[in-house]
Amino acid sequence: MLVTVTGGTGFVGSHSVAALVAAGHRVRLLVRDPAAVERALEPLGVSGNSIDVVVGGVTQEIAVARAVRGADAVLHAASVYSFDSRQRAAIRATNAHGTEIVLNAARRAWIDPIVHVSSVVALYPAAGRVIRTDSPVGRPHDAYMASKAEAEIIARRHQDDGAPVVISYPPALLGPHDPRLGDQSSRLRDLLRGLMPMWPLGGFPVGDVRDTALMHAALLTSPAHYPYRYFGPNRYLTTREFIGAVRAATGRMLPTAFLPATAMLPVGLLADRMQRFVPWHLPAEHGAIYTCACATRVDEEQGEGEGAAHGIRPRPLSETFADAIGWLYRSGQLSARQAGALSREPAERRAAAMLAQEVSSISSRSDG
Repeated sequence: MLVTVTGGTGFVGSHSVAALVAAGHRVRLLVRDPAAVERALEPLGVSGNSIDVVVGGVTQEIAVARAVRGADAVLHAASVYSFDSRQRAAIRATNAHGTEIVLNAARRAWIDPIVHVSSVVALYPAAGRVIRTDSPVGRPHDAYMASKAEAEIIARRHQDDGAPVVISYPPALLGPHDPRLGDQSSRLRDLLRGLMPMWPLGGFPVGDVRDTALMHAALLTSPAHYPYRYFGPNRYLTTREFIGAVRAATGRMLPTAFLPATAMLPVGLLADRMQRFVPWHLPAEHGAIYTCACATRVDEEQGEGEGAAHGIRPRPLSETFADAIGWLYRSGQLSARQAGALSREPAERRAAAMLAQEVSSISSRSDG
């Protein structure tokens, strides 16, 4: 099968390409920068020479038409994902408009299936206590989230027309090898660098990028079933649980103050305004705080349990955090001190874990 992938040099896209190649498929990428292909895929064991490349962007109709011509399936993963206020123009110009162009072109080429990569944030704020695949599209007060909601409306309209459009909803994703160091990886790095001592209360669904990539590969090769919408494998974490998972992975204390999200929203708005005038990235972002304030759990039967898409259940959180932080350290984003226990060689980590277990055992016997 020949699969055309947009956004194939991004975090979700590159891992999805690796999953597709591992499954034996041929891949064609629509990319603006051909040099980015090897940088994104080589760390995942995929040779850039084995990938067909069409140069162009998702807002260029001629380039999109060339990219989908002759393909058996399309994975539309291209999106400007950022809560950075400096990216709002690119977000508005790309996310919804690009979705309309790609889905229209794929339909004209009679491609089946067409997978649109949405996001759980497209369903926020939610009306109920959980979100499901039939939850209404949200009306969020954030540029990025609003753009994903608008793209979601476009994709659902194609579904209502009877088009073979499948929608996936990735959670907040972590894992190794993030080619562009997106918002989630940057936030994890900033936390470990000591730049985020305050966090909003609330939470968000978290998943491993490799699990979502496996789901995308399955969606392109397995029959889709109503409602043709699937959540990426995930677990809902409160912000306290998120920080706790990072502490457990690194062995660091990471002193953190937790404040009500509503109290932190004005700080996020101020940081967004300041961001337009300073060259460095400010870690306090209104969109990230707003997400924590309005995020809702995914229904367990659709996101975690046996009902998860094609039986792909989320891998252990400890593995996801360890691999993400370990990669940040190995790629030079973190110092050894900042990465904590994950800066050691695997053998050293195992020895330290065994020592800790022995100390705990001795302590338990002494207490007895």
